[in-house]
Amino acid sequence: MNRVYDVIVVGAGQSGLATGYYLRQAGLSFLILEAGDEAVGSWPYFYDSLSLNSTARYSSLPGLPFPGDPDHYPVRDEAVAYLRRYATHFDLPIVTNTPVDRIERKGQLFHLATANNRHYVARAVVAATGFFGRPHMPEIPGQSRYRGQVLHAADYRRPEPFQGQRIIIVGGANGAVQIGTELAQVARVTLAARHPIRYLPQRVLGRDIHFWLTLSGLDRTQWLNEKSPPVYDTGAYRAAIATGRPEQKPMFSHFTEQGVVWGDGRHEAVDTVIFATGYQPNLPYLTGLGALDSRGRALQRKGASTSVPGLYYVGLMRQRSVASATLRGVGSDAKMVVNSLRHYCHTQQVARLRRAREMSLARQVRIWNARGNELVGLINLITLALQQQLATGKPAAPKLLGEALGRSLLVGAGFLGVGHAAALYSRS
Repeated sequence: MNRVYDVIVVGAGQSGLATGYYLRQAGLSFLILEAGDEAVGSWPYFYDSLSLNSTARYSSLPGLPFPGDPDHYPVRDEAVAYLRRYATHFDLPIVTNTPVDRIERKGQLFHLATANNRHYVARAVVAATGFFGRPHMPEIPGQSRYRGQVLHAADYRRPEPFQGQRIIIVGGANGAVQIGTELAQVARVTLAARHPIRYLPQRVLGRDIHFWLTLSGLDRTQWLNEKSPPVYDTGAYRAAIATGRPEQKPMFSHFTEQGVVWGDGRHEAVDTVIFATGYQPNLPYLTGLGALDSRGRALQRKGASTSVPGLYYVGLMRQRSVASATLRGVGSDAKMVVNSLRHYCHTQQVARLRRAREMSLARQVRIWNARGNELVGLINLITLALQQQLATGKPAAPKLLGEALGRSLLVGAGFLGVGHAAALYSRS
């Protein structure tokens, strides 16, 4: 029989690790299931030169500071090493190479089936699988006819394979600008976006912008609303784009077999188009629970499912704030979710104890009713025996009468099991 955990966390990236930290503090029994072969999330799959736009000071998970100079900007491999160390440091219960295929809710319990034919049971589930697994690829007219290379930023690693190419990058957020600036060193690159790039200074009055966002409390709000994140810039990106490396243009209208057609009607041959258009929620294992809307987005408020009791989320884009899907923001969201989980699990435990008491009482009532019926049967049996003796003047099975009297005393004391009276009567 499968062990029943208080909580199972799906995903051991930054969101799952932060959740595990607070679950350990809460004293709940839990397990973290990870599809990959180690607990580092999607970080190894980002492009080689990726750099965080927040300093190490603001890029830590709870309980363990990011190593190195607090004012440096960590790169991808530093983030990977940090997450690996975090899982080991807190000795979190992680099962790797265990992708969750589907989750079903049976009564008050969640049943998780995995791709490697394992089965887990929990009273609550936290979906912490992030977003990297489902890149967003908008459909542009004529795209199916285009014979060049089409990629998403999730597939980009380094600039060398694109040497000398004509490249268009669709998008205008941090990822698009970082990749575009890097590729512009080896290729001719255009950033194509529907809206002008919005810049935010990386440093203000000698401080990283996240110092001011944290101090003002903006980093814990939805201050961007539905707008795309601004490009955090020291001035280098703006200067590079001003010189045309990369250049910036409004979005093209459609694809052709050889390239694209710009808004002014001009056709241009293009070797590669890279979509830096973000990601969508990666939650296919929740499909059968009624937890998602028609677009696959979680029905949730502050990390708690609004349609499935006991289901929670950590790490969704803008789950609670603009920082919810980042190293700097996921910890506060995890803390809030685990506080809710602790209350939920306590409430469930109280309900289980109440149901157990009610079932025990009902069982005792059934037993005493049955024993009461047996006692009545024995009294009737004794009465019949006495009537028979009076009518015939002969002893009415003295041995039976004596045993029945003895057994009736046992029943009255509550020691006779159900069905014994019937068996006794059948032997008369």
